Amino acid sequence: QVQLVESGGGLVQPGGSLRLSCVVSGSTVDYWSIGWFRQAPGKEREGVSCIGSDRSASYVDSVKGRFTVSRDNAENTVYLQMNSLKPEDTALYYCATGSEYGCVEDYRGQGTQVTVSS
Repeated sequence: QVQLVESGGGLVQPGGSLRLSCVVSGSTVDYWSIGWFRQAPGKEREGVSCIGSDRSASYVDSVKGRFTVSRDNAENTVYLQMNSLKPEDTALYYCATGSEYGCVEDYRGQGTQVTVSS
């Protein structure tokens, strides 16, 4: 059984930074892509970033240049460094995985809340 646990969310002022962590347990995910998604009230779920087993990364346009995804396979952990945060980044962020061919949500965590507000 694959489990994902996110941490690192919180309340931050506009322009601030947060680093989210996603610890994956129950399986070796070295060969899987892992994605970060977010869900804001009243909005569609959105894929924020995806990192492949080769550490290739992609981002949704709205976070390019501000967010950076990375992974530490030895620790089974994926990080999302979020800088220059904006109020529109406010959402529940969660990580998900399940395939080596792209970021899917076969397995997902409960999420961590990020609130950007002054």
